[in-house]
Amino acid sequence: MRAGLSVLLWGLILAYMAALGLFVLGQFGLFGTPRDPLAGVFLVPLGLPWNRMIDAFPEAAWPWLAALAPLLNILLVALLRRGVSSANTENHR
Repeated sequence: MRAGLSVLLWGLILAYMAALGLFVLGQFGLFGTPRDPLAGVFLVPLGLPWNRMIDAFPEAAWPWLAALAPLLNILLVALLRRGVSSANTENHR
């Protein structure tokens, strides 16, 4: 179980880094790329369900909160991985 959660955790981290990189490139037009209003589209599925609650905040903060929402999922998977690891350690004593 821990190995599967580790693969999921690192997969989420890699997907988040790639999506965040595309967001920054498209949002600010870095390295000559055209500015794209849909630059954060890859962050949306990574941040579900948390990004569905963003509308409670001011509209100016929405893009940044959407960019940070996947970190909550990464944190939850990391905590689950740690919990499974400690549960396995306690069962083997």
